[in-house]
Amino acid sequence: MKYIVISFSFAVLCLCSCNGSGAQSSDSQTEGEDTTAVECDASSPAANNADTLCTSDAGETAGDNHGVITEEQAYEGVNNYCHKEYDWSVAEDNPSIMYVEKGEETESEYQVIFRSYTGAFVYFYVNKADGKTRMVEHVPSLNVTSEAGTINLFDYL
Repeated sequence: MKYIVISFSFAVLCLCSCNGSGAQSSDSQTEGEDTTAVECDASSPAANNADTLCTSDAGETAGDNHGVITEEQAYEGVNNYCHKEYDWSVAEDNPSIMYVEKGEETESEYQVIFRSYTGAFVYFYVNKADGKTRMVEHVPSLNVTSEAGTINLFDYL
């Protein structure tokens, strides 16, 4: 019986650690951890190694540091991301139901807001220093707010 419980626990841990999504949720990150999801292609070394996740620390090397983000770059990158990831054809007849707009600015980040035709909002918090962008989805009709992952803004500029 002891071996069955141990085997079951091991299987659950293995399944939990095998996350196939392209963006990381903050639920799976410990506080203070600074990771950014990146896309893997078949030619990358990480794609060939099953033990390696396709993520990297933002600003890990000097070549990864792209400089300070401007408000216009934050808006442009998020706008490009939204146009790539969401179906905008539903907004052709009524563009006011789906849009991207600038939000508040703090000392360390810009907020850019995407409104879906469903009425849901995705708040993008763009770090001014490194382009790491945290996404928070809010569905007003259900009063539900959840972390939606992270992206590297420079992937969409």
